[in-house]
Amino acid sequence: MMADNLPEVWLRGPLPAVPPLLQPVAHALLQACEEVAALMADFPAGRLAARPLGLASVGFHLRHLTGVLDRTFTYARGEALSKSQLAYLAAEGLSPTHAAVPELVQAFYQQVDKALAQLENTAEATLPEWRGVGRAQLPSTVIGLLVHAAEHTTRHVGQLLVTAKMVQADNN
Repeated sequence: MMADNLPEVWLRGPLPAVPPLLQPVAHALLQACEEVAALMADFPAGRLAARPLGLASVGFHLRHLTGVLDRTFTYARGEALSKSQLAYLAAEGLSPTHAAVPELVQAFYQQVDKALAQLENTAEATLPEWRGVGRAQLPSTVIGLLVHAAEHTTRHVGQLLVTAKMVQADNN
């Protein structure tokens, strides 16, 4: 997942299997993977639950990155969340008790792989289709959900970066 000496993902050209209108979503998700890999390479597992200044923990951000992609892409398919997805959502904010950093990072990578496969199989003609979000069925569209997934992922990677740096600085 490391891409030393390469430009950012969006500057490496189109991904052949991804429809043109969904390239930015795919690029953002792949960039997030590379940034998470670099940031978490040496992160101490014992600090996953640390909350400097009351910020959300590194463990939360890693679980949330995985969960939000799963949920938004589920809604983009026009599906409701499963019981296991709802249970995962409820557990995202809990302190990690057994997960190691590599397991959390790998779970995120696997969710990105699933998301990329879905992007590859999303017809551009479906992008403006209505999709309901959550129990309240708040209005969105396929493209709205997919772009939000990329934006939300990018935002949490930024928050993860700041929190991880603060935690590691406190550890030294």
